[in-house]
Amino acid sequence: MKILVCISKTPDTTSKIGFKDNNTKLDESGVQWIINPYDEWYALVKAIELKEKDASVQLHLITVGGADCDPIIRKALALGGDEAIRVNTTNDDTYYIAAQIAEVARQNNYDLILTGKETIDYNSSSVGGILSELLDLPFISLANKVDINGRSAKVEREIEGGEETNEVSLPVVISCQKGVAEQRIPNMRGIMAARTKPLKAVEPAAIDALTHVDSYELPAPKAGVKMISPDNVQELVRLLHEEAKVI
Repeated sequence: MKILVCISKTPDTTSKIGFKDNNTKLDESGVQWIINPYDEWYALVKAIELKEKDASVQLHLITVGGADCDPIIRKALALGGDEAIRVNTTNDDTYYIAAQIAEVARQNNYDLILTGKETIDYNSSSVGGILSELLDLPFISLANKVDINGRSAKVEREIEGGEETNEVSLPVVISCQKGVAEQRIPNMRGIMAARTKPLKAVEPAAIDALTHVDSYELPAPKAGVKMISPDNVQELVRLLHEEAKVI
C-alpha cells in the first residue's frame, strides 16, 4: 500500500502576527514555523501506525512551498516518512495547492491520502475535499478513527449528536482530527535518518489560482475587564445589553 500525507507549514501559535506591504503579506520576521499540528499529530502519525503494522507500506510526504519548507518536511521525515516531495511554489489559494498535490498524486497511484482536518492559520478545511474531487476519489472528513483491512477502510467520525461509521474501498482521501492517533515526537535515531531520506523538489504544474489575498486585518484589541459587584445586578444587565450586546 502507498500512503501520501499532506504537510503544511504554519506559524507557531505563540508567534506574534503582523503584516506588511499595505497589509497584503504576512511579516515573517520573528515568526517560528512548525508543521501544521493537525497534519503532524493526526494524519502523519496515523500513517506511521499503519506502516508499523505492515512493513510493506510506502509512506510519502508532500508539501507545497519554497525551500524554507525543507526543515519542516525534514522534521516530518524524522517522525517516520520514507521520502518527501516539495512542490516548489508558493501560493495562498487552496485550489491551487490542492491541484498541485493532485498532479503529484496522479503520477504515483496512492492508495490512501491523508490530510489534517485544517491548517491552524487559514482554517479552511478544504484541501482534502478539493483533492478528492480533482482525483475523482471518495472523501471522508474529520475522521477520529481509521482502520485498514486489505482494500477497505473503516472510518469513524463525529457528527452532530453522535458518531458515524463509514466503510469505503481504497483509494480514498481522508482528513484527520483528534482521536485518530496519539501525538509523537521525533527521536534522535529518526532525526539522524531523516538527513539521508529522499527530499525531491519538483516544479509546479501550470495551474491558475482561483483566489488571491487583497489584504489582511488583525482582530480589534480586546477591551479591559469590567468588575461588577455581585449586588449590582442592574448594572450587569445594562452592560450585557448595551455594551456586550448579548441580551
